[in-house]
Amino acid sequence: MTKTIRLLFPQWQGGNNTDYYFGAKLLAHILPDNEAIPLIEVPVFTQTEELTVENGIEGEGQLLQQFEAAKTLLAETDPDCIITLGGDCSVSQAPFDYLNNRYGGAVGILWLDAHPDVATRAGSSRAHEMVLANLLGVGSGGLADIVTTPFKNQNIFFAGLIPESLRPIDQLVNTLDLDYASPQTLREDPTRIEKWIKENKLKQVVVHFDLDVLSPEDFRSIYPAEPYTQARDFPAAVGELTLKEVAAILTMVSTHSELVGLSITEHLPWDALRLRNALASLPLFSANS
Repeated sequence: MTKTIRLLFPQWQGGNNTDYYFGAKLLAHILPDNEAIPLIEVPVFTQTEELTVENGIEGEGQLLQQFEAAKTLLAETDPDCIITLGGDCSVSQAPFDYLNNRYGGAVGILWLDAHPDVATRAGSSRAHEMVLANLLGVGSGGLADIVTTPFKNQNIFFAGLIPESLRPIDQLVNTLDLDYASPQTLREDPTRIEKWIKENKLKQVVVHFDLDVLSPEDFRSIYPAEPYTQARDFPAAVGELTLKEVAAILTMVSTHSELVGLSITEHLPWDALRLRNALASLPLFSANS
């Protein structure tokens, strides 16, 4: 019998944004419920002071401790499939590394994201921008060193990436000749991901679903849809896919391979956050404390 777990990993340090903590917690209530799939939470540090830069990475010490906690939980529970509820994008590192090792280093990654997350310490200090570089074995520093089973280059596919918006820190996509399809390409050829799965004979696939691959016109709980801001002013690529299109992609992956891992990351439920913050200072909510 296949054992599946939900891994609640409200890590925020990779993006240095505590709102990711609440966003991950809320995902636990939003995702389809199934009593047969246990919910296991990775303990994370809550913010008590500003993160310090350690070895070029913001909050590296806390991140390393949280990754080790995640690895320990996965070793203890020994799952076959993992649904990860994040948190910033770096939460995919521990479960994907675990699954790639479990399935003999032959797992494929479908990276659903408007950004490739292949930066290194030379260009970024934030772990959520370098998680895939770490998983490929080309990252640098302590976070990269703890990856046990690097993924093969040909087993990576970016869906929803916007090539003309790639920044200098994103250029490993081209340097390593990693495969990708833009939103327009996916609409013109809906079989593009299926072809990648078949060409590389991928039996197991994991999917990193960064919610910001979605258009802010279609889905509002993402960074570029922050109230009173304009998506056109966002300092990085803005997603263009719809939730309906992503659901169809996930269904297709499940049809042509075994979907053994799914990470959902960078959930920013703006209205819930605003309501929570607006009420936080009321004496009524601090009663009995």
